[in-house]
Amino acid sequence: MTQTQKILVTGATGTVGRQVIAELLARGHAVRGLTRDAAKAGLPAGVEVVQGDLTDPDSLVPALQGVTGLHLITFGGAYFAPLQTGPRILQLARAAGVRRVTVLHGGGPSLLEDAVRADDSVDWTVLMPVEFMANALEWADQIVAWGEVCEPFVSRLSAMVHEGDIGAVAAVALTEEGHGGQEYVITGPELLTVGEKVATIAAARGRQIALVELTEEQAVAQWRAAGHPEDVIGFLIEAYGNTPEVGRTVVDTVEKVTGHPARTFAQWAAEHADATAQKRRPSTVSVATPYASSAFAGTHSHARTAAVR
Repeated sequence: MTQTQKILVTGATGTVGRQVIAELLARGHAVRGLTRDAAKAGLPAGVEVVQGDLTDPDSLVPALQGVTGLHLITFGGAYFAPLQTGPRILQLARAAGVRRVTVLHGGGPSLLEDAVRADDSVDWTVLMPVEFMANALEWADQIVAWGEVCEPFVSRLSAMVHEGDIGAVAAVALTEEGHGGQEYVITGPELLTVGEKVATIAAARGRQIALVELTEEQAVAQWRAAGHPEDVIGFLIEAYGNTPEVGRTVVDTVEKVTGHPARTFAQWAAEHADATAQKRRPSTVSVATPYASSAFAGTHSHARTAAVR
C-alpha cells in the first residue's frame, strides 16, 4: 500500500487542479490546495485550503511546509501571462524538502518550467495535455439558447483529453517512483472532428444540436466581440486552422501511467449532460473553466442548419 503523503496543489480551483486534488484524495493522500482567495475556493472536504499567490513566491512559504510533492501551473493570471517567479518557487520548494514536482505545461515558453527542468534535486514531471474536453463547455450557452454550435474549421481533428485523466497522471507522478525527468504528452483515446464532438453531446443530452460552420473572418469577429486579445485570437486561428501533429495524435500515456484506459468524450459528455444551465463566459483557451458543469440539457428556440444527431 502506498504510504500517505502530503501534496501541495497550486491552481487548486482550476480545471486541472481540482482533478489533481480529487485523484490524490481518492488515493488516500493528504492534500493542501493553494488559492488566491481561500474563502471562495469551494474545495472538497478534507482539503487543507491555504492562501497564496505564485506571483509572490514568499507567500508560499507556509503552504510548502511539510509537503513532499508540489503540483505547479505555469501561468499566473489571465491569457498567456507566464510566471516569472519560477526560480524562486523552486528555491523555496527545495528548502522545504519537496521531493517531487509536476508542472502543467502551458503551451509556450515558461521560466518556471525551465527552472523545474534544470533542477536535479527533485523528481520533476512535465505534463503536456492536448485540448481539454472541458473546452466544449464554451458551447453550453449557445446550445441552451439556440440549439446550435457555431465554430470555424469544423473538420479539424483533436485527440482531446478528459481533465480527470490529466489529474490522474499528475497524482501518480507526485506519489510514486519512476516518473522523474519525464515529459508526458497526455491525450484521449480517439480523434474527433468538431461535428463528432457535437454529435456526441447531442446523444448525451437527448436533443438535436445544429452545427454552423463559421468562416475564419466570422470567427475572428466573434472572438473580438467577446473581448479576446489579438494574440489569443492569433493563437486560436493557428491552433484550430493548423492543429499541430501532437494535438491530433493519440498516445497511450494515461493507460501506461495510471493502469486504466483514457476516458472517452462520450463519458465526458454524459457526465455533463444533465446539469442545469448556468450563465458564464468560459475562456476559449485550454485552461477553460474550473471544474464546471455543462448546461447542455436546456431547450432551444431555433436552429439555422441541419441538426446533428
